[in-house]
Amino acid sequence: MNGATVCLVIGLFGSTLAIQYQIKNNAGGEIWVGIQGNPGHPHLNNGGFKLSQNQQKTVNAPDDWAGRFWARTWCDGGSNHCLTGDCGNKLECNGAGGNPPATLLEITQKGNAGLDYYDVSLVDGFNLKASMTPQGGQGDGSQYSCKKAGCDTDINQKCPGELQLKNGQGQVIGCKSACLAFNTDEYCCRGAHDRPETCKASDWPKNYPQQFKELCPDAYSYAYDDHKSTFTCKNVPVYSITFG
Repeated sequence: MNGATVCLVIGLFGSTLAIQYQIKNNAGGEIWVGIQGNPGHPHLNNGGFKLSQNQQKTVNAPDDWAGRFWARTWCDGGSNHCLTGDCGNKLECNGAGGNPPATLLEITQKGNAGLDYYDVSLVDGFNLKASMTPQGGQGDGSQYSCKKAGCDTDINQKCPGELQLKNGQGQVIGCKSACLAFNTDEYCCRGAHDRPETCKASDWPKNYPQQFKELCPDAYSYAYDDHKSTFTCKNVPVYSITFG
């Protein structure tokens, strides 16, 4: 077998290991999807695209991909600026992350023991309902195995006034994390508060993560939230992602 043949075989074998993300927009209007690969992983579809209301797009990924998805809302096609989740005034984020507040969907495929690890995170705040659901795959039947990870409550409608992000018309379009709103070591779990033992939301002046947790119990609410919000599954061919 010559070198060209070896490359061809490897290429064909690699292509069979790709998985799909089927991303749908159930929001009330257009959103711009943001995608960022973790270090060493590609930024799928150059990191972003538009989705009209009720539109769905399929994105292919290597079977060992790791990264995050989020929705950008209130975007202007002229300036390419979004009021939430913006990644630098561009449609294709191409490696840039989203400005908080933004609801994040995070995944590491083929992690420890070959499992996919996925979650929804409100650590950077909330801007839009979001969920990730494996289609197929092998689980162990437990609560966090091959189940939907999502935040299905519109937290913007119940966001405390001091955490609200509003647009020019006074509408609440995002709910900030306590760290983003107040930028203190305690709320940001840094400095003397940079360990689980010293950064407990129950000790904060106001337990904002608890409010997030009550509205979206399966989502991470702050940096040292418990690990029960991590879902796992194995050999998943397709993940369904829904925003709104």
